[in-house]
Amino acid sequence: MSDHHDRASHRFGGPWTETKLTILRKYLRAYTTALKNQSFTTGYIDAFAGTGYRSQAANDGPQLALPDLAGDQEEALLKGSVVYALETQPRFDRYVFIEQDAARCAALDALKAQHPDLAADIKVCSGEANEEIRSLCAKNWRDRRAVLFLDPYGMQVEWQTIKAIAGTKAIDLWLLFPLGIGVNRLLTRSGEIPEAWRHRLDVMFGTADWIDTFYRVESQPDLFNPAATTLVKARVDVIASYFVERLKAVFPAVAPNPRILRNSSGNPMYLFCFAASHPRALGIASDILRKID
Repeated sequence: MSDHHDRASHRFGGPWTETKLTILRKYLRAYTTALKNQSFTTGYIDAFAGTGYRSQAANDGPQLALPDLAGDQEEALLKGSVVYALETQPRFDRYVFIEQDAARCAALDALKAQHPDLAADIKVCSGEANEEIRSLCAKNWRDRRAVLFLDPYGMQVEWQTIKAIAGTKAIDLWLLFPLGIGVNRLLTRSGEIPEAWRHRLDVMFGTADWIDTFYRVESQPDLFNPAATTLVKARVDVIASYFVERLKAVFPAVAPNPRILRNSSGNPMYLFCFAASHPRALGIASDILRKID
């Protein structure tokens, strides 16, 4: 195990992580198979790429919201999305890995030595994910096609980035939306949301009208006040449906059956969403989402 992996590997694990990666792996194989005889240059883009590997302690308990804060334990090094993409056959023509952390970028660069036949086609971008993705999207995509995997550590993905991806009409997007670990936690029961949290939600959804969907006033009369009302916060399924509708506003093909990824206690953590510009891609993704246990 290299020093880069020792310092920088991510501690992700558990059934929900395996489900996410299984879905992604199946789609990558189907994607490159479908396009292998086409004239397009194909690419795989991994934002928040990490190191290419993930580590899981032998006695892991519930996953932490900030996995890098985990203590030292005996760990097993497991493949992450980057390595699975590099192993996908038929192969992609280009690979772009985006990561802001310097140690993780070094680990990604080290993957070139492990995959010498792909090394010339691997590009590691050290930078903020939203900026790097928007820069990529601004290029000419006429003869290019790509799969982009957005696996943020929290609520970093901005709506303007999602719009830029949709605007290429050439990128198939798999996105982990922070349903339970992010959005639901910011929605207070009282409806009194700090301004900084409101702004974060506005930036992520690209609008401020989420407040009208996530809160409603219900009549709750009692003996002393027949006109009494109460504020009701939306359930996670309502939040999930709202985000899917937001995706449909910019992508013509959005999976109607995104996968809710739950932790070992059954609590929803993420919504694994798919969006693209072509119906055939949607059919493949929806079929994979439907068949994964």
